[in-house]
This record gives sequence, C-alpha cells and structure tokens, in this order.
Amino acid sequence: MKKILHLLFVATIMFSAVNLFASGGGETQAKAQGEIKHEHYSKEYKSVSVAQLFKNFYKTTGIYAFLNPKEGAKNALGEPLSKFAQSWGRIIMIFITFLLFYLAIAKGFEPLLLLPIAFGGLMANIPLANIIGHDGFIGIIFDAGIKNELFPLIIFMGVGALTDFGPLLANPKTALLGAAAQFGIFGSLVGALLLSQYTPFFDFSLKDASAISIIGGADGPTSIFVASKLAPDLMGAIAVAAYSYMALVPIIQPPIMRFFTTKEERRIKMKQLREVSKLEKLMFPLTVLILSILILPESTPLIGALTFGNFAKVSGVVDRLSNTMQNSLINIVTIFLGLGVGSKLAAEKFLVADTLGILAIGLVAFAIGTAAGVIMAKIMNKFSKDPINPLIGSAGVSAVPMAARVSNKVGMDEDKSNMLLMHAMGPNVAGVIGSAVAAGVLLSIFK
Repeated sequence: MKKILHLLFVATIMFSAVNLFASGGGETQAKAQGEIKHEHYSKEYKSVSVAQLFKNFYKTTGIYAFLNPKEGAKNALGEPLSKFAQSWGRIIMIFITFLLFYLAIAKGFEPLLLLPIAFGGLMANIPLANIIGHDGFIGIIFDAGIKNELFPLIIFMGVGALTDFGPLLANPKTALLGAAAQFGIFGSLVGALLLSQYTPFFDFSLKDASAISIIGGADGPTSIFVASKLAPDLMGAIAVAAYSYMALVPIIQPPIMRFFTTKEERRIKMKQLREVSKLEKLMFPLTVLILSILILPESTPLIGALTFGNFAKVSGVVDRLSNTMQNSLINIVTIFLGLGVGSKLAAEKFLVADTLGILAIGLVAFAIGTAAGVIMAKIMNKFSKDPINPLIGSAGVSAVPMAARVSNKVGMDEDKSNMLLMHAMGPNVAGVIGSAVAAGVLLSIFK
C-alpha cells in the first residue's frame, strides 16, 4: 500500500513538472512570435506626411485618371484601353451623354429610352469604378437581360399589349405599306457591305451588316435583339442609332414626306374605317404566330412576345396581366434596358470609325424606308377604289406610335380637319410585324 502511494506521489510531481515546462515554453513561443510580428509591422509601417496622404488620395480620383492615362491599361471586361480612350475619349463621351440628356429633356425626343441610355453611357465612362464589369452594377444588368435577349422580348410583349391591330384589320391593304417601309432594312444591308468593300475605313462582316440593317426599320428592341446575336460589340452604336432615329422621327420624316407628295395628295381625306369585331382581334395574333411558326420560326421569339401581349389585351379576361405589361413591367424593363445599352457607350467601343458608319447607314436607311412607304402609298392611291393619303406610307416604319402621329400632323398642317391618325396606325403596326419578320429572315441566314 505504501509503495502504491509513493508511486502515485512521484507520478503527480512528474506530471506537474511537464505541464509547467510546456506552459513556460508556450509563453516563450508566443512571446517570440509576438516579437517577430512586432518587428514585421515595424518594418512595414512608415511615417507618411499629410501632403503624401493627399497625394495618394489624388491618385485615386477621376481627375488623375483622366490626366494620366496608362500604357497597357484594360477596362473592367479585360479589354485593352488606348491612352486616348482613357482620357479625351471618356471626356468626349461624357459630353455626348449630356447632349443626349438635352435631347431627352429639352426636346422631348424619346425621353423614356434616351435618358436611361445616356445615364448608362455616363456611368460607363467613369474611370476606376468598373461599373460595366461582370460584377459591376450595369454589367450585371447587361448580362441579366440584354446579353440573353430577355429585355427586348419583354419590351415587345408590352408593345403588343399597347397595340391595337384594329386599324390594320379594318384596312388590310395598308400592310403593304408596312412591308414597303422595310425596304430600308435591306437597303442598309447592301450599304454596309458596300462601305466595307469600297472604303478603307470600315470593316463590316455580313453579320455586322445584318445587325446594322435593322436600324432602317426604326425598331429599337428588334435592333438590340438582332445585334445581341450577330454583332454584340456593335450593340451600343446600333441601339443609340435606332433609338435616336426613333426619337428624331418628327424631324427626319416631314421633309421626306413633303418632297415625295404634292399639296393635293397631302389633303386627301380617307374613308372612315369600319368596326372590327372582337373575334377578328382575337384570331389575328394567333394567325400571325402560327404563320411565323410554319414559315419563319426564327422570328417567333419577337412575334410570340408581341402576339401574346396583344392576345392578353383583346381577350378581356386578364386585365391585370395586360395592365401590368402595359405599365409597370414595360417601365421597369425600359429602365434596365436603357442602362444596359448605355454600358456599350464606353469611349473605347463608341469612338471608332465603325460607329460613324453605323450612324450614317442608319440615317440613310431610315430615310429610304420612309420614302419607300410614301411612294408605295402613292402607287396604291392610283389603283385603289378608295382614296389613300400617301402620308400614311411613312408610318410603315416601326416607330410606334410616333410615326403615325407625324403622318397625322403633316396632314393636318395642310388641312386642319384631315385626321389621319387611325389610318396611319394600320401601316405603323404592320411595320412592327414587318421588322420582326425581317429580323427572322436575317437570323435564319446564319443558322
């Protein structure tokens, strides 16, 4: 018994000694580590003057970035930036966005679209912030709804809910005017290819030319939809050109309309449209969609969104859905669409020779489309039993309802009692369908 107690006593003493030694060693080790860290921090820290602090801050400002471009710099997407794009290019683009603000606010040119596009362009040219990167504010918006073509389709759905196909159904031959106005699309396709072939300044591929050509229809959502598939790098210039010319319809179209018509033709009064039944309005979007499925499936995303919005409206049983598409949904998506498109207005993408070519081609194409619609209306008036005012032919472009309002205004300038608005809406809504069909044709070529 005494031996057992003696052994336990010795074991306890040995255990305590080992524990004490380990504790002391740990404290020594911790002290040593602390001294190393202290020595490390003391080596890293340097005394900095207040002047140096202000200098360091200045180097993080936009002013410094504008004045001191770097060689070999890249944007938020990893694309190379020239010194011009980092400095004067960004400054020029900021002034361009302020010009777009002026047109949207002071002149009222498509403010719902031009204002968010301009603001997106302003933010796209902010240095250092990386807003247009994949993790940036506008970059996320672009990837979420424009890169995958979602936003243009939702816009088309809202346009369908806002559209009344009654004037077209009441006077079906006006669909020919919508088709004639699409001549600008294929004319601009040829123009883009000719510029590339016969000038050293432009290098548009067939895909690029096809995406640019949709500008001729003055249809913003369709232009973005096609550009996102065929020429994503040109999307900013294409979108700005399409929406700018849509906004400039009251300025561009009237001189062309007056040039191709006489005073007597502008005073022609058209026969009042017949009443269109609800069944006709219900069957029309379904018929258009079925024909698209059978003949041109590539156009069905746009046609399907348009006809769904219209079918929901004319059905009369889903007013909540229809009202949402007409108001809150299309308004929210318009904000995101504008900001996302504006992200492509960065100096390195916009201030290039191709952009000037796109703007020029778009303007010529829009003018050709307007002229083609007016000329077709003049021809139809010669052979039609009922008189047709050639002014409504200009509404065949897809700028709904601005082009129809312009036709009405030019007509009323000649005769205050000559109301052409409802007559012009026929070719106007036909133009929307026509531009979607033209987009489907172009997309099917590259399938």
